[in-house]
Amino acid sequence: MHTNLLEMRNIMKVYPNGVVANSNVNFSLVEGEIHAIVGENGAGKSTLMKMMFGMEQPSEGEILLRGEKMNFQSPQEAIDRGIGMVHQHFMLVPSFTVVENIMLGMEPTRGLSIHYSEAIRMTQELSKKYNLTVDPTAKVEDLSVGMKQKVEILKALIRGAKILILDEPTAVLTPQETQELFRELKVLKREGHTIVFISHKLKEVKEICDRITIIRSGRTEGVFHTADVTEREISKLMVGRDVVLKYEKERVDAGPPILQVRDLFYSDTNGKPILAGLDFSIRAGQIVGIAGVEGNGQGELIRALTGTLDGARGSIAVNGNDMLGANIKTIRNLGVSYIPEDRMRQGAAKEASITDNLISTRYRKKEWNKGLFLNGNKIAQLAKDLIEQFQVRCKGPSQPIGMLSGGNMQKVIVARECSEDPILLIAEQPTRGVDVGAAQLIHQKLLELRQKNCAILLLSADLNEVLELSDTLLVMYNGEFVSYFPNPSEVAEEELGLYMLGLKKQSKDEVGRAFEA
Repeated sequence: MHTNLLEMRNIMKVYPNGVVANSNVNFSLVEGEIHAIVGENGAGKSTLMKMMFGMEQPSEGEILLRGEKMNFQSPQEAIDRGIGMVHQHFMLVPSFTVVENIMLGMEPTRGLSIHYSEAIRMTQELSKKYNLTVDPTAKVEDLSVGMKQKVEILKALIRGAKILILDEPTAVLTPQETQELFRELKVLKREGHTIVFISHKLKEVKEICDRITIIRSGRTEGVFHTADVTEREISKLMVGRDVVLKYEKERVDAGPPILQVRDLFYSDTNGKPILAGLDFSIRAGQIVGIAGVEGNGQGELIRALTGTLDGARGSIAVNGNDMLGANIKTIRNLGVSYIPEDRMRQGAAKEASITDNLISTRYRKKEWNKGLFLNGNKIAQLAKDLIEQFQVRCKGPSQPIGMLSGGNMQKVIVARECSEDPILLIAEQPTRGVDVGAAQLIHQKLLELRQKNCAILLLSADLNEVLELSDTLLVMYNGEFVSYFPNPSEVAEEELGLYMLGLKKQSKDEVGRAFEA
């Protein structure tokens, strides 16, 4: 290992509204290492990386690259100096091909036209060199999540990135895809690249990274050789207390069926089957988990259950009431709560206050009104209680929810949905992109609801989450259930991955037990 390739010294970042995101943070990269950055949501990891990539500028402190002071005013300036970033939400044009995305803005030309065959040759050469196999002519919208990620990495490499920042790179990958990514990262490291690996998955950090920087509340808690610290020690430094990574679930005798789904079919506008006859039920006091690679029909299933999918056939009943095609208000009145996957787009009104977001699903109900007006005192008390119960870090209930970190925003949404005493809770990626401390709190709240006989449908890309929390587990592939596990705790993640990738499949009879369960 060599001297420091990149240094960030005494970095301060204060936003105009007075929020301090980073306070005297120090971070250094050694050439040819894979370096993890971990910390709670709102700890300042993303802000730090945005400054390294020129998306934001520090209020104080300095960034040195190979000993030379940098003052990046834009990502383009960082790219020009060999820094690339693969964002958690990919920045690709879906209707373009792989090669068009990789070469965007730097296409080789012949005369006045783009030299397409040369662009393909360059892409193939690069993908071979780094073992990042892609089909240059495939459309990005047809690719799996793992493939899209490869395209993003190639896009950064072709622009000359020697330092690669990866933000939550394994958040939506199967165990097999994660292992493939790790093999590719080792190739990059061998070729002299330096990688910053931002993640909440401590097991992966231990597996792939050489060093780890822990950030807590905007400050550096320490830098360690990964081999010298345990997962438990890392999580304690991140959140300031011991974090339970396994749960002792109390036994609950499942009650009557709350949700019953029969023969659920749905095809897209081109007639392509997206849901291919789903059958399952969830009883009171039972958590049913659904695992699957994104894009295998889970999104359409959720939309059918939450009243936003037109054209589905079959039957969906809550407590015996048919709700297929019902509107959102009717579904909520049946006692259904929903934690959506995308907190920014579906879960919250960003400009509205925390209080307004907390009452957005209940303000029409009689008990929250006093004559013609909302009952302000009761609402203020609710907001105060929920902020406390769910440990939301904020300036107060009137703060706009958009000012919170992703994890704290998620806590507000979970607080709203769990506090309505639902009979059925649909939890879609409830802890995506949140740290171990926030995830533990959310998991405890789901288990508390289970104790109160709530039926819970849990969809998650985090396999540890579905295996730990679910009482029974289904795997979805290509619009159908391909396996059913009555005892999820006995299933290995690798085996689950084989079903998720469509490499293994149970018989119709075995999967059919999910309706009777």
